[in-house]
Amino acid sequence: MELFSIFLIGVIIGSFLNVVIIRVPKGESIITPRSHCTSCDKTIPWYHNIPIISYIILAGKCKYCGEKYSINYFLVEVLSGIIALSLFFKLGFSLEYFFILALFYTLLVLSFIDLNYKAVPDWILLLVLVLGFFCVYDDFLDSIKDAFIFAGAFVILDFFITFYIQNIKSKILKDKTLETQKALGEGDLPIIAVIGAVLGIKAGIIAIFLAALFAIIPSIYNSVKKNEKETAFIPYLSLGFFVEYIFQISKVIL
Repeated sequence: MELFSIFLIGVIIGSFLNVVIIRVPKGESIITPRSHCTSCDKTIPWYHNIPIISYIILAGKCKYCGEKYSINYFLVEVLSGIIALSLFFKLGFSLEYFFILALFYTLLVLSFIDLNYKAVPDWILLLVLVLGFFCVYDDFLDSIKDAFIFAGAFVILDFFITFYIQNIKSKILKDKTLETQKALGEGDLPIIAVIGAVLGIKAGIIAIFLAALFAIIPSIYNSVKKNEKETAFIPYLSLGFFVEYIFQISKVIL
């Protein structure tokens, strides 16, 4: 019963995170108005807005106009429950649990905003940094050092990869749109710094490696099917971070 309650609370929080994901990029209030269909503008009653259950019962569509809702609503709610439960198994109820839970929920918000807009609000990135350093309050100075080393190394790496893309790859492929492309987005570096602070250098490298692996297939798909040159990387950074934090793969292979 306790585990179900934790999952349920996580799912309910996920419902609120959906509001943040949809409204913040548009500059709208996350408090008012009440949830409404973005197609017909009808207010959604509470019994049509029960997390996970309503999406399944209504087949992911508006009851009034039949407009199909994004699957992202469902995914955010399920992932929020999974995150809450996974962290509980690892940490139990503790101060660290609530800090790291808030961090991963913020990363979840950033991930879906990045998927939708290929850009993220600076103030949420700042929140990630603040929460990341709250998570390492017991080893603050060493974590700050790791964050700067880790982020600094990736700034240098970003320079070399960007130079290759803009000056070599663009000429080989004869694609002028690559001449202004960057390897990493501005929003990626603060998250990389937090990964270094929370996980340390060795585990952080594994998290970035996992992120790159997770991003390969979507990147190829976007290039081939959607003709998109840029792939949102924050979702994969966040996923790599979460997988390494939960499973500690670095301790097995390093």
